[in-house]
Amino acid sequence: MSDPVIVGVDGSASSLAAVEVAAREAHLRGTELRIVHAFGHAPGHLPAGAPPWSPADHGLEPMVHGALVRAEERAQAVAPGIEITRSVVAGEALEVLEIESRSAALAVVGSRGVGSFAGLLLGSTAVQLAAHGHCPLMVVRGRPDPAGAVVLAVDGSPAGEAAVEFAFAEAAMRKAPLVAVHVWNTWSERAYEGPGDPLTAVVTDEEHLRAAEQHLLDEAVASWQEAFPDVAVERRLLRSRIRPALIDASREAQLVVVGARGRGGFAGLLLGSVSQAVLHHAHCPVTVVRGKE
Repeated sequence: MSDPVIVGVDGSASSLAAVEVAAREAHLRGTELRIVHAFGHAPGHLPAGAPPWSPADHGLEPMVHGALVRAEERAQAVAPGIEITRSVVAGEALEVLEIESRSAALAVVGSRGVGSFAGLLLGSTAVQLAAHGHCPLMVVRGRPDPAGAVVLAVDGSPAGEAAVEFAFAEAAMRKAPLVAVHVWNTWSERAYEGPGDPLTAVVTDEEHLRAAEQHLLDEAVASWQEAFPDVAVERRLLRSRIRPALIDASREAQLVVVGARGRGGFAGLLLGSVSQAVLHHAHCPVTVVRGKE
């Protein structure tokens, strides 16, 4: 069996929705679902040799147990027969999920929560987990039961190659078409690959730039299209602003896949602004895939 799919739960409606999605993902992969509950801070004053801290020490075990039972019931309802394990860990959500992600095929979280996962997308937790986790992160958000294609954001960067591979594999497992979207405009970073000052550069040959962007899109998907011949692929080249174009594409998608980093002057950041915008505003679940280090 391959690495498990992990899902962060806290008893909230958002996390239970994430459990359903995670259960389907585990079923698609033929692997186990691991339900993870992060339980605040462990006391820092435990004496040497003391037994490990647990919710039972504080009379909270019934609440945690109830949340996990509800999560298991939801998982079994959508994916009967999948193997399920539990992990209740004392620690902050980000730290716990980062550790769990080291041996996972996919991490899944809801877009809102309570307790350790409260404000997941309103603060920096999801952004940090997407940037520092060791497996792809799926954030369940948007309309319920989304249908349609898997949308892949293509940026042509080396770091984005992992996102392309993930999107093709996901489309194949879901038996869904793949829409590979590459957005360009006259401010595209590729317009300034030549010598000179990019701040004063003027694009005079837009057709040449468009042809270069089309070539980038074709090159990004060509080899993976050969590797996944059963996946129907639409290559969509859009002249637009990047973030609004991807958010709009998510309206009719069942999943959007983006890389953690992209092209441009901010490529060194662990999570690009485009990925962050899609995480916050997409109309369907979003998976952020980090490139191989």
